[in-house]
Amino acid sequence: MEARTRAYLEGRFGDYYRRNGVSLPPAADRREWGHIPWSAGSTTMVRHQSLLDLGDLDDFLHRTAPRHVYFSSARFADPGAGEMDEKGWQSADLVFDLDADHLPGVDPAETAYAGMLAACKDELRNLLSFLDDDFGFEETQVVFSGGRGYHVHVRDPEIRDLDSEARREIVDYVRAIDLDREGLIGTESVQGTTRRVLRRRGGWGARVHARLVDLAETLRETEEAAALERLQELDGIGEGRAETILGQLQHNFDAIRAGNVEAGGPGTRILVDALAEETVAEETAPIDEPVTTDTKRLIRLPGSLHGGSGLVVTPLSRSEIDGFRPLEDAVPDRFRGRDIRITVTDPGEVTFDGDTFSIQEGEQPIEECLGVFLMTRGRAEKRTE
Repeated sequence: MEARTRAYLEGRFGDYYRRNGVSLPPAADRREWGHIPWSAGSTTMVRHQSLLDLGDLDDFLHRTAPRHVYFSSARFADPGAGEMDEKGWQSADLVFDLDADHLPGVDPAETAYAGMLAACKDELRNLLSFLDDDFGFEETQVVFSGGRGYHVHVRDPEIRDLDSEARREIVDYVRAIDLDREGLIGTESVQGTTRRVLRRRGGWGARVHARLVDLAETLRETEEAAALERLQELDGIGEGRAETILGQLQHNFDAIRAGNVEAGGPGTRILVDALAEETVAEETAPIDEPVTTDTKRLIRLPGSLHGGSGLVVTPLSRSEIDGFRPLEDAVPDRFRGRDIRITVTDPGEVTFDGDTFSIQEGEQPIEECLGVFLMTRGRAEKRTE
């Protein structure tokens, strides 16, 4: 990035912070703060700062106009101490990070940025279902990272003291690492008879059971050929087994809905095993393990600007998630409404602010918000007006 471009972006980031206040996280005075300035050829973070060191946060951001701004998930007795073992760790939020370019089945070389962010929102929904339904967390904050995906901060008091190993167990559960498939099935006694049933009161067993019931209800109403075809899409189920299972779904539906994996013969258990594989493949959340297990992580400050996109790190209520359009709703209003001159160095198609543009190489005028987006992503340089 050229010096002119860095100076321009630093100035405009400062203008943004002059007009837009940023909310402090809970216990802000006990957190470590860090930022990355617009330095030539360097992304070295300035860290080991307390809020006392920064002073008024809005004034600090306006004066320094950093490229990136971070605060710690941890609370410390002395957050400004220069060594980690001198800070006096007290507790930490549980933080989850979803990155669009790390999702299974998403190739960053083949998938446009907008498509990657859309896929990441689907994974966010999966993650939130775990946090709400499986763990019952209540104090959560969802944040668009301003770059590649989403962060979720969990601040329930009972999780703040968890060490790294305990947090790793949460990661393993959400990602179904070493999931005990046999453990999804338990036993219950009905009128003196013991039968094997799916565990239905939460956890992965409840997820598999919900998928089993949904599939059974659907196939009972589906034309036979299509129903058999759907069953044969599952691992381990061929044509003959599909016919047997479909018959069991038709004649033993109530028992299957009750989770009885022995209803109608071995076909039901085979179906359950296949659905367990499908459930794990489709419902795990591909979270970034090191972020969640780290009890001292620095994470982006909601309301700040992302120096790799020029977008706002945007906190979202649950009701806002479905309708949130990151490449429109996270565009700073401060950068709208006027044109600037840039030189495009990496031409091509770009989706931004509700439109798709074919960006040509060379010097040209362009709306500032798009120009900032291209410059921060390394696709253009600033020219004099």
